[in-house]
Amino acid sequence: MFNVLLEDTMSTYKAITLVQRPHDRKIGPHLFETKELEVPTPKDGQILIKQTHMSLDPAMLGWMSEDRESYIPPVELGDVMRSSGVGEVVESKNPDFSVGDKVMGMTGWSEYVLSDGSGFNKLQDGVTEEMALCVFALPGLTATTGLYNFGEPKEGETLIVTGAAGSVGSMVGQLAKADGLRVIGVVGSEEKADWIVNELGFDGAVNYKTDDLEEKLTELTPDKIDVFFENTGGPIQHHIVNRMNTHGRIVVCGMIADYQADNPSPGPNWIPLIKKRINIRGFAMPDHWGEIPKILEKLTPYVQQGKIKYRAHTIEGLDNAEKGLNMLFEGKNTGKMIVKL
Repeated sequence: MFNVLLEDTMSTYKAITLVQRPHDRKIGPHLFETKELEVPTPKDGQILIKQTHMSLDPAMLGWMSEDRESYIPPVELGDVMRSSGVGEVVESKNPDFSVGDKVMGMTGWSEYVLSDGSGFNKLQDGVTEEMALCVFALPGLTATTGLYNFGEPKEGETLIVTGAAGSVGSMVGQLAKADGLRVIGVVGSEEKADWIVNELGFDGAVNYKTDDLEEKLTELTPDKIDVFFENTGGPIQHHIVNRMNTHGRIVVCGMIADYQADNPSPGPNWIPLIKKRINIRGFAMPDHWGEIPKILEKLTPYVQQGKIKYRAHTIEGLDNAEKGLNMLFEGKNTGKMIVKL
């Protein structure tokens, strides 16, 4: 009897689908539906992946929305919610993958994934699931692409990054520091300020919640700012733009402070942009999927040389994905947000 029950339990899995749009820009359980599905059997050329670790990212709010002019199509209602993750191949009828391989790719909010292998890459020996999602997945790819393709950092310059304790911001700052730049991070707590300065080696931190922004920026950037890597938006953006050097570069990666706002905050005055001939570039990683081997070639040596540290904020259980996503927007995470399944 026990064996029958066990076999029945193992034949189904959970997947969470998107059933409503976040019209009020708020994330809640009303947007999702948990389904119990039968575990599929791979056909020729396919693999079955049991997901073990799933990434939560601020971009998910945009993926849920109806916006069809964005850089990536929205998740359709009724489809499994989009996400990247790491899992183990448990069945394979694809000669390129073996049972036991650990793989990373777009998995979705699901305990199992059936795939032909497209878009999935095997983890290298010595790379843990957490390291894969914190460093070699979207955060590392985004940081490396934005910083080097558009930030054009040069030794001796000053870089400031918002969301500096986040998964992308912490990578940007460490890469720039390794290249000999002065690096200042903007964060929302003293704990995060302490981490980026004393653990990651940033030259200074601005707490946007408690510091006098203009005074603190003046103190920390005596030579002003050459590169501004923007992840958050918010009032400090205006102060940073006013502190930019001539021919400075602004890389706009995210605006998490505005994603849920009823009225997004106005942008900075454009007159200084003209006077100082500042280059502003918005970007999104889907434009650069074809460059991933080259991006990883750039990033990997920094990791191998021990120049990149990371930390994960891990929560347990697929059922807690929605709560974890809200933690990102509330600033309650203390590292890359990961769901351990």
